[in-house]
Amino acid sequence: MNLATLQKISIQILAREIPVYRRYLYSKIDFSSKLIGIKGSRGTGKSTILLQYAKSMDLPSSKILYLSCDHPAMSGVRLYEVAENFYARGGKLLIIDEIHKSPNFSNELKAIYDVFDLQVVFSGSSALQIEHGGGDLSRRAVIHTLGVLSLREFCELETKKTFKSFALNEILLHHEDIAASIMKQIRPLEQFHNYCEYGCYPFFAESLIGYPSKLLEVINVTIDSDLCGIYNIDPSKLDKLKKIIYILCSSKPYEVNVSKLSAAVGASWPTLQKYLERMDAGSLIHILRGGIGMRAVNRPDKLLLDNPNLFTVLCANSDIGAMRESFFVSQVGLNHQVHYHDKGDFIVNDTLVFEVGGASKDDSQLEGQKGYVIADTIEVGFNNKIPLWLMGFLY
Repeated sequence: MNLATLQKISIQILAREIPVYRRYLYSKIDFSSKLIGIKGSRGTGKSTILLQYAKSMDLPSSKILYLSCDHPAMSGVRLYEVAENFYARGGKLLIIDEIHKSPNFSNELKAIYDVFDLQVVFSGSSALQIEHGGGDLSRRAVIHTLGVLSLREFCELETKKTFKSFALNEILLHHEDIAASIMKQIRPLEQFHNYCEYGCYPFFAESLIGYPSKLLEVINVTIDSDLCGIYNIDPSKLDKLKKIIYILCSSKPYEVNVSKLSAAVGASWPTLQKYLERMDAGSLIHILRGGIGMRAVNRPDKLLLDNPNLFTVLCANSDIGAMRESFFVSQVGLNHQVHYHDKGDFIVNDTLVFEVGGASKDDSQLEGQKGYVIADTIEVGFNNKIPLWLMGFLY
């Protein structure tokens, strides 16, 4: 292990220009904690948050070491050994990106935490297994999950204006007033349309022309590298995971049939179930199981792609209903528990029932129970009918 080489690479990385815009999660992290982790999908901006924090510190470059575990220089390098040498030379802040690429990282982080007076901030795949790792980091590390861009964040990046986020209950109670205040600054349906096409990942700001190919790369690397490495999936089976994504892309969420999906993919249900769970952990799909009042089942009631942009790059003819529901779940599900419901599309936090649809959608499917209609292609709602786009202002 050559610390001088790693320090040189670190200085080069820290010298890069980085985006000024800070994602919602940055202000929610207590950076006084000794061990901090950020999980999330590829391309959501985890590395940017690490760099923004490093540059905010009043420390000389020699006191900060930025490691990227997918760099060739890290091949065969033990994190504990690096930390030991860095600490001995007066190091203060150790930043570790792509930590899931480092073998036995859980035990190594535990040892670093217990032995050295270092602050460690790390990032990894959303499929990163912290709670079940051999080092039991769950009692030591403060773990945060970074979702895709919210519609609110996308609007801020596009317009350079600032928009407030709202709690779910605020929106349910005051959605007419909130929508009216936002409409003074933007045309929400225009922004919502653009967001669904290319706004879920911050790298849209780099190039709209290159966005589809970059998002396809995110999907492929997540499957071929991250999920394959974390879960030891046989590389010859990875095409089955990709086939699942393509099938979900053009299917209505309520039409997904497990036996048909098993046959189409060429995998038994137990094997398919494992694949689905891995893809859910890797932020490629959402598995939605039945909520309160529904019969217990051992298979998902609904399968959705993780966010609307996946439909854009994977499908020639994506299902509009699936896209709407994907948007709703991606925005609401980050901070709330979302389940499938038989009287309405979803039940949130086991108490709030939602029906998602187009502008003409009414509350007949709610069958007289208290609930909310989340309608696409309307700017302002009324009573229990709320614009779909407004769900993008929750974070």
